[in-house]
Parts: sequence; structure tokens; C-alpha cells
Amino acid sequence: MSGCRARVLELAVLGHLAEAPMHGYELRKRLNCELGAFRAFSYGSLYPCLKGMLRSGLVTSDTDDAAPARGRRSRIVYRLTPAGREHLLRLLAECGPATDDDECFGVHFTLFGRTRAEVRLRILAGRRNRLLERLDCLRERMEQSARGADSYVFELNRYRAEALEREVAWLDGLIRKERTRLEAGPVGETGRHTDLPGTGEPVAPRPGAPPPPIDLDQ
Repeated sequence: MSGCRARVLELAVLGHLAEAPMHGYELRKRLNCELGAFRAFSYGSLYPCLKGMLRSGLVTSDTDDAAPARGRRSRIVYRLTPAGREHLLRLLAECGPATDDDECFGVHFTLFGRTRAEVRLRILAGRRNRLLERLDCLRERMEQSARGADSYVFELNRYRAEALEREVAWLDGLIRKERTRLEAGPVGETGRHTDLPGTGEPVAPRPGAPPPPIDLDQ
């Protein structure tokens, strides 16, 4: 497994163990269910990751004593340690080119509830800019296939370009919401934190070409 994929898996495992202790099978099932990118991961990659975390003191393990009473074989349950929780927070605070990648972005997005608002905003903007770069490449291919009279290649690239435009429009809506929450502050009128994603009306895709890239450093 590459270093990038290993880091993504580590982030996903720590994020899920931060919610509750789990045994390996349950953890793998959660990863497969919630993170489609991890369907290719097997026990051959998950358990070495867990063993490395055990050696590093990021997690601890013990036996599920209730399993034999339920007629099942005893399983090892993994729990996050204080050191593992601190390491998770450091990973969630990272924001660089790797977080724009398809797999890494998906994992970070599922953990946005534990991520600071300004980091969420930078990750969303970085992902948006990467998609715009892909969109430019696709449009060049569409021009080339149109000149070459290859209608099937053109239609395939058009389909991919429309999918990218829809995702850019979705990111635009999320970025607007994050900026609004940052301006309003972390606590709303009810006293609850309002900077978590998943609220408000769904954002409808906007027709036409997406706007230019966002530069958050300006």
C-alpha cells in the first residue's frame, strides 16, 4: 500500500474509533459501508495498520468478554488512547495537496464534524480547485475529440465534465455555508455549535461553466 493510502486508512480508523471501540470486523464493515474508496482494502491492509497503531500507542486492544456468552468466538476490541486522540486531531488539522485527492478528501469529509471550520473551508476550496483543473483538461479533450469526429469519446468526456461541474456546484454551496458559519461564530442563538455541516437546504447544481478558482490567501 502506498504511503498516501496508508495515511488515509490510518485517519479513517482513528476517526471511527474516536466514536466508539470496535473489533476489526466491525471496523472494516463500517469503512466499506461509509467510505466507498475502502472497498478495495482487505484484512491484509487493515490489521497491519491496527498493529502499527498498537506499537505506536495510538490504540489499545482487549478481548470482548461478552462474545462467548452470545455463542460467538472472542474478538479483539480496539480502543483509541489519549495519544491516538491527539494524533487524530493533528491529522484533521492538516490541509495540503493530499487532502484534495479523491480518497483523502472523502475521508476528511466524513470527519468534518471533528474538524475546525477554517480547516474545512480550506479543504473544500482545495478540492474545488483540483476539480477545476480536471475540468479544464476534459474540455481540451472534448475539443480534440470533436475535431477528430469521434462522437463516443466526446460523449464520454462530456459526461465526465458534467459530473465535475455538479460536484463543483455542490462544493460552492458548502463553501458559502462554511463562510457564513465563520462570520456568525461557533455558537448560535440556541447555544449549540452551528459550524457543523449537513444543515440547510440542498444546493442545486448551477448550469454553465463553474466560476474561477478560489484563493483563500487573498
